[in-house]
Amino acid sequence: MNVTVLVGGVGGARFLTGLREFLGIAQGSDIDPDAPHRITAVVNVGDDVWMHGLRICPDLDTCMYTLGDGIDSERGWGRKAETWNAKEELAAYGADPDWFGLGDRDIATHLIRTRMLRTGYPLSAVTEALCARWKPGVTLLPASDDRSETHVVITDPADGMQRAIHFEEWWVRHRAQVPTHSFAHIGADDAKPAPGVLEAIESADAVVLAPSNPVVSVGAILAVPGIRGALRTTKAKVVGLSPVIGGKPLRGMADACLDVIGVATTAEAVGRHYGARSGTGILDGWLVHSTDEAEVPGVEVRSVPLLMTDVDATADMARAALELAGVQL
Repeated sequence: MNVTVLVGGVGGARFLTGLREFLGIAQGSDIDPDAPHRITAVVNVGDDVWMHGLRICPDLDTCMYTLGDGIDSERGWGRKAETWNAKEELAAYGADPDWFGLGDRDIATHLIRTRMLRTGYPLSAVTEALCARWKPGVTLLPASDDRSETHVVITDPADGMQRAIHFEEWWVRHRAQVPTHSFAHIGADDAKPAPGVLEAIESADAVVLAPSNPVVSVGAILAVPGIRGALRTTKAKVVGLSPVIGGKPLRGMADACLDVIGVATTAEAVGRHYGARSGTGILDGWLVHSTDEAEVPGVEVRSVPLLMTDVDATADMARAALELAGVQL
C-alpha cells in the first residue's frame, strides 16, 4: 500500500506515527522502495523562517523528531533532553528575535540545514540527508523547495498600523491575540512542488489530510501551485480527518486561524471549507469525531474516535481513514 499524507505540525506528526504503526513499518527502518507498504508525507513549509542566520523548518523538524523518537513529547515540538544555553547567551547580548527559543540540540539541525542550503542543495535533498540520521520510516518531502512562507496581516498594537508579519511571530510572540485581517503565502505564486510531491499524490493508493491546521498547515501546502490540481485528479480517494472536536481544535489555535478566514470552528465547517472533489474541492471522505456530526455535500462522512491518546488509538484512526479511502486492508 502506498499512502500519501499532507501534514503540518504536531497533530500531523502524531498521526504519521499511528499510520506507521498500523502499516507495520518499524521505527528506525530505512526507506525501502520494494517494501509492501510505503508512506510519503508532504510537509508544510509555510512556517519556515530565517532566525539568527539559521533556516528553521518547524513542521519538517517536528515530523522528523517525532518519527525518530527525538521529540520532546510533553511540548510536542523541539528535542527531548534539550538545554538552552545558546538562548540564554543570545538574550544576554540583546539579540532579536528574543521571543523564539532555539534549544542547543535543535540548533545543530538548523546549522546543518543552513550550511547545506548555502552550498546549493535544495531543501528536499537536505531533508533526506537529515532523515538519514533519524530513520523515520516515512519519506518526508517538503511541499516545495522554494520560498512559500505564511505571513499574517495584522494591526500592530504598538502604532495601530496594518503590516504583515511572519506567521511564527504571530503564532509564538503574539499568540494570535492581535487584530488579524488575512493570511498571505509569500512566494507561493512562483513556487513549484518539490521533486516527488506530485508523483506521490498521483501514484498513491490513498491520500490523507492529517488532522492538521486547515488554514496554515494544509492550506499552506495547497497554496503551492500544482498540489491542489494533483489532489483533484489523482485516482486515489482523498480522505481528511477533522482537527476540530466539539467545536474546539485538537491542538493549538486553529480556531483563531479559522476566524480570520470566516470559517466556523466545527468539523462540518472545516469539511465544507475543503469541499468535495465532485465539486470544486479536494475531499472524497471526511472523518469526524464520534461525538460530532457533519454534512458535507458530495463527501462521505463517518464518525469515529479521533483522539490521539496513544499510538494504538492513532493507528485506529489511520485504519478508519484507509477504510474510508476504499483500499484493501
